[in-house]
This record gives sequence, structure tokens and C-alpha cells, in this order.
Amino acid sequence: MKKLIIIFFILFVGFQVNAQNKKWTLQECVVYALENNISIKQSELDVLSTDIEKRDAIGNFLPSINANAGVSENTGLSFDPTTNNASTTTFLSANGGINIGYTLFDGLRNIRQVQRAKISRLASEYRLDKMKDDISLFVANGYLQALLNKANLAAVLAQNEVTKEQISRTQNLVDAGVLPKGDLLEIQATDASEMQRIAVAENSVRISLVSLAQLLLIKEYETFDIADDDYNIIDGGMAEKPVDELINAAKENRNEVKIAKANLELAEKDVQIAKGALLPTISANFGYNTRYSDAGIDALPFNEQLYINDGVGYGLSLSVPILNGFSAKNNVSRNKINLERTQFQLEQAELDLESNVYQAYVDAKGALASYEAALKALESQTLAYEYARNRYDVGLTNAFDFSQSKFRLDNATIEVNRSKYDYIFKLKVLELYFGVPATELKF
Repeated sequence: MKKLIIIFFILFVGFQVNAQNKKWTLQECVVYALENNISIKQSELDVLSTDIEKRDAIGNFLPSINANAGVSENTGLSFDPTTNNASTTTFLSANGGINIGYTLFDGLRNIRQVQRAKISRLASEYRLDKMKDDISLFVANGYLQALLNKANLAAVLAQNEVTKEQISRTQNLVDAGVLPKGDLLEIQATDASEMQRIAVAENSVRISLVSLAQLLLIKEYETFDIADDDYNIIDGGMAEKPVDELINAAKENRNEVKIAKANLELAEKDVQIAKGALLPTISANFGYNTRYSDAGIDALPFNEQLYINDGVGYGLSLSVPILNGFSAKNNVSRNKINLERTQFQLEQAELDLESNVYQAYVDAKGALASYEAALKALESQTLAYEYARNRYDVGLTNAFDFSQSKFRLDNATIEVNRSKYDYIFKLKVLELYFGVPATELKF
């Protein structure tokens, strides 16, 4: 028994440690967000609501069937429901029936309602897809920000290791009388400054991880961490495509335009439904009823009375709208105005999408140019730093000039990291506009 308890304890602790040491990949973060985000769940409920709307519309094609039954006891002067004769007595009576109604024609409104329900579901699906794209992009941005902060921290730590090596070497040279003590103080001041930058960088990493965890609705955000992968720039030629091609693809694939088009179709159906109220309505009805009473000495048995006293009624009814306070006509006018409004909204959605795609295109081009310039600057600063370091090692430059060269190299490294992840993110935005699903983005 003790062995089983020990084994269970070891497995449990191992599971806990593994859970705490888990490092999330970008793909895992996106999938988790799509499964747990509250806004996405609300959009999924909107889709389910449209299914109910469709069932309501289909239900309008079914007949209405209602059954009724009643029983009563009468004392004193009453009318026998089976003979309609007045009598002073106490008797029990019962009645029942069933009525069926069916709308034969209602200005095609039922058909339009079914068509509208189908379009409404499509619109909800488009909104759900857009929400997923937006959440995926938010997660990717937060993830890349955390990666950027980690890369910056790693760069500062690496440079500080070099600084500590220089402190040790300079201390030996000062002790040997080769360098003045001021050079040692300068390097130590650089070390203190870098330690401060390390603290800031560590705080930035922690904040970005907490922000990402909160975006994912992960409660254990204190132990949340991401995989330290070095994401490369994967460009399938997206930035080289003509901007017109990107805009046309976005208009065809993006949910913003699909939603606006669906809203326009809904508005058109609403106008048709409103116009249907101006047409006559033709309905059919059928009714069956029967009754029973125990009044009188020679009252027939219950079953016989139900058979003898039953009756059937059926017919057609026509309702023609003539004057209803202009409500039907006003409803048509309101829906026509809404139709015109949705037409403008579609035009605006297309213009906004075109503007956004063009802006994303320019941003991606600019981010690439910035990244390439940062790489060249880093290359130059690396050469300058190596030159300054060699001169410092032989005593041809002072510690201040060497520290300045090292500081410029640190900044160049951080700028490469920033411009790299900025370009990756803006490239992915461009791919989304081109129609690449958020879950298929490659990093």
C-alpha cells in the first residue's frame, strides 16, 4: 500500500512539474484561444440562434392544430347543451373539439422568411469567422511581442557577459599598471547600466507573458511561458504581389465584405416581406366538435352522445388589407431606407477594406525595408565594436569610447529584433487579407 501511495505521489508531482514547465507554441496558443475565447463563444451562440430562426420560418408552413375540452356541472335553470332546452335540474356536461388552420397564401412572406433565415445564418458564420481571424491575430501579435522581449533580454544578457569579462580583464590591467583606474570605473558603470536594462527587459518579458495568458483566459498566468523558438521570416512572395491583386483577393475572401453583402441581402428580404403584408391573405380552416350531457331521465350513454352530437366545420377566409393606419406602407418605407443604408455600408466596407489592404501593403514594405536597414546597421556596428574592442585591448582607446561602441551594438541588436518581429507580424496581416486562414499562417 505504501508503495502505491509513493508511486502515485511521484506521478502526481511529475505531472504538476510538467504542467508548470509547459511552454506554449504559437499554434497551441491560437488553437486554445479559438476554443476558449468568450467573444468567439458568443458568436457561436449567435449562429445557433439563427438555427432557431430558421425553424421558426419553416414552422410557418405547418398547419396550426389546437384541441379543446371542457367539463362543467350546472344547477338550477340551465340550458341542456345537447338539446338546447331549458330545465331546472342539476346535470353534468362536457364538450371537446379540434381545430386546424392553414395559411394558403400570405403574400409569399413565409417563403421570404425561410430565405432570410438562411442568409442570416451565413451572416452569423461570417461574423464568427471574422472573430476567429481577429482573435488569432491578437494572439499572434501578443506572442510575437513576448518573443521580441525575450530576444531583447537574451541580447542584453549576452552583452553583459562580455562586459563582465571586460571588467575582469581591465581589473588585471589596472592592477598591472597598464590602464588607469578610470577605465575600470567606466566599465563597471557600463555593467551597472546593463544590469538596469536587464531588470527592465525581464519585467517586459513578464508583462508580455501575463498579457498573453490573460488574452488566452489562462488563470495560472504566473507560470505561463512560451516556447523559445526563433521564428524565421517565411514569405511566400506575398509582399511582392501587386497591390491590386491583394485588394481583389481581399474583397473576395475577407469576411468584412461578406458580412456587408449578407446584410444587404437581409435588407432586400425585409423589403420583400414588408411588401407581402400589402397583399391579401388566404386561409383554410377545419373544425370538429362534440358534446355530452347527463340531463334528463333518458340521457343516452356517453359514447353514443359523442357520436350523435358531433359536428364538422370547414371553410376558407380572405383578408384584404385596406386601411391599417399606414402601418404596412410605413414598414415598407422603413425597410427601403434600411436597404439603402446597407448599400452604403457595403460600399464603405469595400472602401475601408481597400484602404486597409493598401495600408497593410505599405506597412509590410516599410517593415521589410526597416529590417534590412537594421541588419546592415548591425553588421556595421558589429565591425565597429570589434575594431573598438581590439583597440581597447591594446590600449589605443579609452573605456568610455569602448563602452559607447558596445552600447551602439546593443541598440543595433535590439532594433534588428524589433524590426524582424514587426515585419513578421505585418506580413501575416497581409496574408490574412489575401485569404490565408488564420490557423494556416506559417511562421
